[in-house]
Amino acid sequence: MTDLLMSRRGFLAGASTLLAMTAAGCTTTTQTTREQANLPPPIPADVVMMYAALPQERFPVPAVDLRYLDAKYYRKRVPYQTTEKPGTVVVDTPNFYLYHVEEGGMAMRYGCGLGRAGFEWAGRGHIAYAREWPVWTPPSEMIDRQPELEQWRNGQPPGLDNPLGARALYIHEGNRDTIYRIHGTGETWTIGQAVSSGCVRLLHHDVIHLAENVKFGSPLVVLESTPAFTPTPQLV
Repeated sequence: MTDLLMSRRGFLAGASTLLAMTAAGCTTTTQTTREQANLPPPIPADVVMMYAALPQERFPVPAVDLRYLDAKYYRKRVPYQTTEKPGTVVVDTPNFYLYHVEEGGMAMRYGCGLGRAGFEWAGRGHIAYAREWPVWTPPSEMIDRQPELEQWRNGQPPGLDNPLGARALYIHEGNRDTIYRIHGTGETWTIGQAVSSGCVRLLHHDVIHLAENVKFGSPLVVLESTPAFTPTPQLV
């Protein structure tokens, strides 16, 4: 009788242990599945290559940290219906995109950062010219607001820390410099944000690509945000 009782107790203990292990196993599997479901999708190899380091540049550009770039802002050729002629640069302010219009209803699309509240701008102009690794000279009004920029009153030398970055495309209306620029940035997290003082910023890689493909004199259209606002022009 004692042996039978001990065997029964042993069976129950073993069953309890097995049940606990099974339950624990299910919990672990479920947790792992949830964690896997929450992982971001893998970054395509062609995107990694597109934003790889550029050691051949005058100031070597590091690879873009794609963890901080929403996939919708990857450079991409897309269908784009517009009445603007091929070669036109269109800044879609509400959606943080810049389009370089191509033939056949297509365009090269870039994600961009735009002017923060109080510095939005809209209108028409043209791309007068571009500069590689330009000098940045802040306007006096900007220095008045940010006295720490006094050291650059006569111009900040080019480099990765220069606010204009690897390239700057200069926007004119007729013969007048608007003081607005399309320029490069290494601050990946600012793409898709309203961060600058009126200019349009692209990743270094993207502004280099745009500068290589745009023709000087090409029309530029900056679509209005809501509400429309025309500030005193600022630079970056």
